Amino acid sequence: MATGERIHHFRKRMKMTQRYLGQLLGFPANSADVRMAQYESEDRNPKADLTAQMAQIFGVSPHAILVPDIDSYVGLMHTLFTLEDRYGLYVEESEGDVCLRVNLRDSQQAAELHRMLYEWQAAANALRKGEITQEAYDQWRYNFPDGDTTRRWVKVPSQGLMDDLIAGLQENPDNDHE
Repeated sequence: MATGERIHHFRKRMKMTQRYLGQLLGFPANSADVRMAQYESEDRNPKADLTAQMAQIFGVSPHAILVPDIDSYVGLMHTLFTLEDRYGLYVEESEGDVCLRVNLRDSQQAAELHRMLYEWQAAANALRKGEITQEAYDQWRYNFPDGDTTRRWVKVPSQGLMDDLIAGLQENPDNDHE
């Protein structure tokens, strides 16, 4: 689903008209619906700040709006190939089914993806068992990682920042760093 389709999906989910959403975003009333129609039809692409504003209005993460190009099977396959290259995702057959798996021993990124997939499985299982509602499940997945109460998925600092922190700690060996 492309970005425009995601905007349309979330707008409809919130039972908003294009005009109303456009006005919430600060567009003039006489052109708000036209502007939103341009985004939904992909004639225009929203900039990062506008996407962030929409995400806030929809109550979702901006990542839920900006999805990779998976509108075709070829695009989807290349997305999966990228996941294979970056995160150790691999395909195999199990009991007659094609399965996607993560080799968690492949790298730190693969191990993180593996843990995230387990979080997803736990949320999906809770939905299937009736422990949570579809609305709660959607809230969890559309806000991931913000909805994750363990906060394990907070962005890791850059290597440069980590190097500076380590250097600072080494310069002050008398400080208690516990």
